[in-house]
Amino acid sequence: MDIILLERIEKLGTIGDVVTVKDGYARNFLLPNKKALRANDANRKVFEANRAKIEADNATRRGEAEVHSKDVEGKSVVLIRASSNAGQLYGSVSVRDIIEALNADGANLTRSMIVLERPIKTIGVFDVKVALHPEVIVTVKVNVARSTDEAEQQAQGVDVIKAMFEDEAAADAASDFEPGNGEDLEAEAAAPAAEAEAEEGDEA
Repeated sequence: MDIILLERIEKLGTIGDVVTVKDGYARNFLLPNKKALRANDANRKVFEANRAKIEADNATRRGEAEVHSKDVEGKSVVLIRASSNAGQLYGSVSVRDIIEALNADGANLTRSMIVLERPIKTIGVFDVKVALHPEVIVTVKVNVARSTDEAEQQAQGVDVIKAMFEDEAAADAASDFEPGNGEDLEAEAAAPAAEAEAEEGDEA
């Protein structure tokens, strides 16, 4: 379907561009959300007649978004979740979880602003895009951990899963070395020397 864009759409174009998109994308998202018009003669005339106002309104919204971005850019929120020892969550972190955490921290966002390509299913620190306006996109950090202590470690750049496996490996290595093993090895090493001395004594 050919459409006329009423705002900038990433990877498609900017205001006034006529582009071709899949019918479902146009009918289910672009048209009902007033982000585009069907590209027919009547709509082209309507767009050109209102182009100045559309662009002015867009500039106003962009300016408001730029002001808002100062309160959102770089925000970091912590979400405590249960997970397996390998760091796989029992469930996932969704847009709703992120938006609730951000708004509890005063971000004042709507769910449609969160750009989450896929649900978060592991612990870790993730960069998530927030589209305050089609031309104003900022990034926030979502720190998913099993405890506040782990969240603090992750915020400092520690890979807690890797660290946990390293600790377990060290513990296993320590358990393999049991008290007394060293003495047994010394006795085994000394045995041939003792036998050699005994043989020398017999020859004498």
